[in-house]
Amino acid sequence: MNALAPPDLETAEGRSAYRRELRAVARWPRLIGFAIIIVSAVAVLSLRSDPNAGAALYAGYAGLVIGWIALIYAFVQRNIYHRRRLRQIGNDHARG
Repeated sequence: MNALAPPDLETAEGRSAYRRELRAVARWPRLIGFAIIIVSAVAVLSLRSDPNAGAALYAGYAGLVIGWIALIYAFVQRNIYHRRRLRQIGNDHARG
């Protein structure tokens, strides 16, 4: 990451490029986590009224937990990347 030039946040084009760069960080875990959450939520909502769907309902809840863990992981990774990239702007001697 040290080979990258600091992001140019002074211009609209620079901010737009940096937004695109941030969207690419941890993209797959974020998309997979979101998909798992959607599928699990639909499963939980459809199985909630069925009294014989005990194990499937618990699997739906487990899917919700796994999906949220993946989504939070992606958000944390993007936040760490963002902090490290912005640290390059103000301090040339920043710790990495």
